[in-house]
Amino acid sequence: MIYETKTALILRKDLAAWQMANVSAFLAGGLAGTHAHLMGEPYRDAAGRIYTALIREPMFVYGATLEELQRTHQRALSRELVPAIYIEPMFGTTNDADNRAVVAVAPADAMNFVGIGVHAPRKTIDKVVNGLKFLS
Repeated sequence: MIYETKTALILRKDLAAWQMANVSAFLAGGLAGTHAHLMGEPYRDAAGRIYTALIREPMFVYGATLEELQRTHQRALSRELVPAIYIEPMFGTTNDADNRAVVAVAPADAMNFVGIGVHAPRKTIDKVVNGLKFLS
């Protein structure tokens, strides 16, 4: 099935594996919380046990440098998207309030991004991530 929308996570290529997993989870959660239509239906196994719903469509994961993340952020904003963001100082916090506090003092045009998540119509996302390569 081809969805009309597309979801992309863009992660800084130099992160440790645990950081990539952590940032991906935060970004995906933020996008799913903002775009309720991303959620599928709950799962049920053969014994009838119920499992939580998952995000219904694929997420495309790209690798990027800090400069590419900053460019991607500007492209998203120029298309009036509301991206999910994760900046490096958030690794030093332990709660949501402190995360918001470090973002609030980050220079708006020079954030130290480690990850960005975006969701929009396919063609819009293709323009936002143009030139990026899938994370390998």
